Amino acid sequence: MQRSRPLDPPTELAEIRSERPVSRVTLWDGTQPWLVTRLEDARVVLGDRRFSADLRTPGFPMVLRAQQALRRPDDVVPFIRMDPPEHGVFRRMLTRDFMIKRVNALRPKIQEIVDGFLDEMLAKPAPADLVAEFALPVPSLVIALLLGVPYEDHGFFQSRSNVLLNLESTAEDVQGARAALDAYLGDLVDRRLREPGDDLISRLAVERLATGELSREQLVSMSFLLLIAGHETTANMTALSILSLLQNPDQLAVLRDDPTLIPGAVEELLRFHTIVHIGLPRVALEDVTFGDVTISAGEGVIVSLPAANRDEEQFADPDQLDVTREARRQIAFGFGVHQCLGQPLARAELQIAVETVLRRVPTLRLAVPTEEIPFRTAMAIYGVHQLPVTW
Repeated sequence: MQRSRPLDPPTELAEIRSERPVSRVTLWDGTQPWLVTRLEDARVVLGDRRFSADLRTPGFPMVLRAQQALRRPDDVVPFIRMDPPEHGVFRRMLTRDFMIKRVNALRPKIQEIVDGFLDEMLAKPAPADLVAEFALPVPSLVIALLLGVPYEDHGFFQSRSNVLLNLESTAEDVQGARAALDAYLGDLVDRRLREPGDDLISRLAVERLATGELSREQLVSMSFLLLIAGHETTANMTALSILSLLQNPDQLAVLRDDPTLIPGAVEELLRFHTIVHIGLPRVALEDVTFGDVTISAGEGVIVSLPAANRDEEQFADPDQLDVTREARRQIAFGFGVHQCLGQPLARAELQIAVETVLRRVPTLRLAVPTEEIPFRTAMAIYGVHQLPVTW
């Protein structure tokens, strides 16, 4: 499905949601899982244990052609691709690092990082690429500090991340990028075990790896997931948020007039953009009926988060950005036990980044026409490759 407008999901999704909200879709390998497009149905699939997130379950849909290449030879499965109770064992090892209280304590440091990169951007001649100068480095530095990954290596992990998230990457490209990151993170885990610091990887190495609760391969897998997800998603949401506000000056004015609306506006921006745009895969463990459609045990299911977050039965005028909307029911972070572990951190980064840019750069505007902005249509995480701005 192709987008007719870059900031809106493909129009076919709205048609499917209206006419046949649970319907078959054909994947690259010829398999035909069910596509779920309504918000309430999406919440059922993502929150009901009759549906499995375990990619080892027969019938699990492989959304991406190169997805098989991400399977590790040691058969270590990312914890987001496990079901309870196994999933909970690994998730609980990380929960305290992403709790709201812990994230709130990080806010002054996040603000310092946001101001620092914005200072550097504004000190250079305009125009600037907001992605390269601000939206990407901010979450990259935050997650690097949290994990204990040296930020000076950001070029290495960002370039490999781009390969892994590119829908057009070959299996060989994906395997190479994965192997390079595995080797890098494996060496880092070994160093943190010998010389622990005040960071998440060090804590897990000392508390879990050294005690035998985690294998080295499992810790590498967890670190890999947090590193990739921790900077790619927030970076693209930051850039898209600024872009959509610049394109909706009435909404921008509302936030400038009342910055207390920004936390709610971030929820609306998450709903409006829903950057995980290729769908969340599941497989039915038993027969489940939605209206006149029965999904049988062993059949794959894909939840379209963009379609669900534009559901007109849940959100009035859903294709309009409204920063005063009550949008907390949005599921951009997923739903149920597998919903994004890092969402408190992502919300904090987005709130701080948006507030700071609006406050400090009141003359910010696009430096090129919208049609010249390169959107990430071929990436698993939607966004923009560059965002030229001036002030």
